[in-house]
Amino acid sequence: MKNLSRRGFIGSGLSLGATVASLSATSAAPIAKPQKTASELAADENFWRSVANHYDVTPGITNLENGYWGIMAKPVLAEYLRLTNWVNKENTHFARFDWGKTYRTLHQTVAEFLGVSVDEIVLTRGATEALQALIGGYNKLRPGDTVLYADLDYSEMKNAMAWLADRRGVNPVRVNFPEPTREKPLTEDDIISFYERALDSNPGTKLLLLTHLNNWTGLIIPVAKIAAMAKARGVDVILDAAHSVGQVDFSISDMECDFVGVNLHKWVGAPIGCGVIYIRKPRIADIDTYMGRNPGSDRITDRIDTGTFNFAAHMAIPASLEFHKQLGTPAKEARLRYLRDLWVSEARKLPGLTVLTPDDPQMVAGLTSFRLDGVTSTEANNALMKQLAEKYGVLTTRRTGPAAGDCIRVTPSFYNSAEDMTKLVQALKQIAG
Repeated sequence: MKNLSRRGFIGSGLSLGATVASLSATSAAPIAKPQKTASELAADENFWRSVANHYDVTPGITNLENGYWGIMAKPVLAEYLRLTNWVNKENTHFARFDWGKTYRTLHQTVAEFLGVSVDEIVLTRGATEALQALIGGYNKLRPGDTVLYADLDYSEMKNAMAWLADRRGVNPVRVNFPEPTREKPLTEDDIISFYERALDSNPGTKLLLLTHLNNWTGLIIPVAKIAAMAKARGVDVILDAAHSVGQVDFSISDMECDFVGVNLHKWVGAPIGCGVIYIRKPRIADIDTYMGRNPGSDRITDRIDTGTFNFAAHMAIPASLEFHKQLGTPAKEARLRYLRDLWVSEARKLPGLTVLTPDDPQMVAGLTSFRLDGVTSTEANNALMKQLAEKYGVLTTRRTGPAAGDCIRVTPSFYNSAEDMTKLVQALKQIAG
């Protein structure tokens, strides 16, 4: 692909509106998606082998630890590398004269993907940065108010909620999710009752942190119902949607949450360093401008200041969205859940092993954790993770977060196969046996 001049790049819209087929001569061909339902497509190994051809994955180990971030598909990587070279060449001439226009185009593209207004989002370097700005900037709190969060919320978000004691003089309260057992998995009613009890027990609560799909166990909670319950009590909700966007088919506008943090480098497959803050427009003023940036501004863009972006990473977002749309979130969700169910259905039969998410498709997607009975320490779960990797060639990860103890997280991706899940099952059978 020829190098474009600075003006040629902006005028052509090549990167900002490119189709996957036009990105690079070295990119894989566009995906030929069969006319099947999402559930039918989920079990079509031939189709998913064709999808796997669009990823360059290390052959050294079976990677079932894809929750950290989602590797870029080949055409997205090709575009990212092309843009990296282009930005490096055009340098500050581009940054000073044309980045603003480019950013506005990106803004519009991402807003359309999320189904929200362009003046309700701002790009960040990830969901963590987005949520820290929302939590730290929420200015409706008064000394003595209570802020509520759970053990299954993300570590950095729990830290930010606890930090509000210093920043706002409030009372942070952590509540611990009920643990499922082999005999009784969690239900949606259990989760709603859990939050209802938490709110009733803390009548001074003014802010609630919710995680749509948590990174510890993979549990999906009924956000809209819980948020409605919170609002009826005068409680605002900040939503962590880092793992759900791209993995679960939902609409931000249906979540009943005015403040949301999003990741694009997990299940959408953008380059690392791409996230989004969403604030419903009437609520923008309820988040402080970032560290004194333009005090009194009503623009969402003043709610974060990331400094110098990785320009190429953000400019490659449209390419990742183009590739994502070829599959579509419903197909991605169905495939990930299908792979998850393959190993979980066998793991549930093993003695001394508890799967920490239910099988209800409304409450789980691809990410799921398990715990060996009595194996709750970080040291022991690190050893188990190492054993799975070094002895059985299966990469998982240890998670420290749930109040009941550490666990092992299994997260397949779109390049994984049914055979990969069988490999995990055989390893678990030997370990549990």
